[in-house]
Amino acid sequence: MDGQPRSWSAHGMTGFDGAALMRQLIGSSPFAVHLGLEVVELADGRALLSMSFREELVTLGRTVHGGALAALLDTTAMAAAWCGAPEPERLQGSTISLAISYLAPADAADVLAEARVLRRGRSIAHVEVAATAAGSPVASALVSYKLG
Repeated sequence: MDGQPRSWSAHGMTGFDGAALMRQLIGSSPFAVHLGLEVVELADGRALLSMSFREELVTLGRTVHGGALAALLDTTAMAAAWCGAPEPERLQGSTISLAISYLAPADAADVLAEARVLRRGRSIAHVEVAATAAGSPVASALVSYKLG
């Protein structure tokens, strides 16, 4: 067995559907659920995810912890990498590089992350992600993600 839960389905009516896979994965991942991550929109090479502000995500005062922001950026990049990707031999993937710039604190605000694939190779996607809180930039990331 490849470690993939049997309830996941990556095939739609017309074949492999990375967006459907990401909706299922993010919606059922205990970590994503714990963080309050929600899929807002998925399209070919693009993803928009949100993370609602909760006291459990605070580091000091009312500021969202940088680790929570990193997880949101990473998960959003993963979703964009899978959306529009050809079906890999194995339904597995991992982040191989994650470089984050924290631009401003996310103080007591919901955070929205938007990712787009900059370049897609045979198995590696290079993704740019921007996160905003209350309409202002709070973090950006460049992510390399390996599929298959």
